[in-house]
Amino acid sequence: MKKAAIIEFFARLAADNPHPETELESVNDYTLLVAVVLSAQATDAGVNKATRRLFAEVDTPEKMVALGEEGLKRHIRTIGLFNTKAKNVIGLSEALIRDHGGKVPANRDALEKLPGVGRKTANVVMNVAFGAETFAVDTHIFRIGNRTRLAPGKTPLAVELKLEKAVPRPFRLHAHHWLILHGRYVCKARTPECWRCIVADLCPYQPKTPPPSAR
Repeated sequence: MKKAAIIEFFARLAADNPHPETELESVNDYTLLVAVVLSAQATDAGVNKATRRLFAEVDTPEKMVALGEEGLKRHIRTIGLFNTKAKNVIGLSEALIRDHGGKVPANRDALEKLPGVGRKTANVVMNVAFGAETFAVDTHIFRIGNRTRLAPGKTPLAVELKLEKAVPRPFRLHAHHWLILHGRYVCKARTPECWRCIVADLCPYQPKTPPPSAR
């Protein structure tokens, strides 16, 4: 996708949703980190349902460690891979207390050293909590990067690095939210809803999916 098309692409997404936000619910930086760790291979809606009561009671690493792994499992057992995730959340909470004074570090490398925190999770936290211009490549962004040719790549890291180069300055802070939401609700994996896509004319994907009435 050429530079002029990229600018128009993001300008339309920005006009449609000027202030995009993560759909994961949290009450502070720590609960955001926990929510993102729990969201791996799970839906945001499913995570939110499980964490509303949890975060009302537990909003610091110290409280999470006091709750313990078994106590945490009781809250999150509806989330996929909850056994492993509970172990990681307790582990990262202990690490935050031990190495960072109980605070979430505003540093991607430090975040990636925490149990259960990979590059995508670290990028989300850096962007949402600290306003960093990072690109958290999930399945939606990976698909859109390749389908639209905005940032084609064979791995999430390759797509991320392409986005780093391609996304112009006015749109960098919110770019990953626009792309995630677009992929979640419009540019879907199996049947992209091209007939209602506001950037369809900028996208080389073929064949464009017709509206349901035309199929």
